[in-house]
Amino acid sequence: MLLAQSLNARIEGDQLRLVNSRVHFLVGEALTRLRDGATVRYTFQLTAKTDKGGRVLSRADQQFAISYDLWEEKFAVKTMGPSTRSISHLSAAAAEAWCVEKLSMPVGELNSSPSFWLRLDYRAEDSSAPPAPDNSGSTLSGLVDIFSRRARSEQLRGFDEIGPLRLDSLKKK
Repeated sequence: MLLAQSLNARIEGDQLRLVNSRVHFLVGEALTRLRDGATVRYTFQLTAKTDKGGRVLSRADQQFAISYDLWEEKFAVKTMGPSTRSISHLSAAAAEAWCVEKLSMPVGELNSSPSFWLRLDYRAEDSSAPPAPDNSGSTLSGLVDIFSRRARSEQLRGFDEIGPLRLDSLKKK
């Protein structure tokens, strides 16, 4: 889990956006893979709920492909989906902030609740994991692979939350 309150939100037009985040996800195995020349895909999900464990008001998903330039020691990020955008020559902190700040959700979907919580989940795709076994026979090495794969994938995900928030108290741009 990340440090509490590393997220901030504001309203831009009819969208709620995360800004000035201090969420760090370019760490551990994912960072090692990037520095080894691999592109790492991240999936982000921003969820607004009535309270920490409450009803979902709105949800937004976004995928990014992140790469690392070994010569310049800088990161490049590309959004995945129907409209792609990209940016390069970023530090790790700037790449992390760029990804988080590209997430948004319509403000109108939040009007039904006087206050709400935001939760940001991220997950790096574990492209190094071998395909799932076919369960036709369990071996000791197969079990070791399964358990080690789970341990690796735990390092590739995280979340942060902020709340309770009120629409009328958020900064507007």
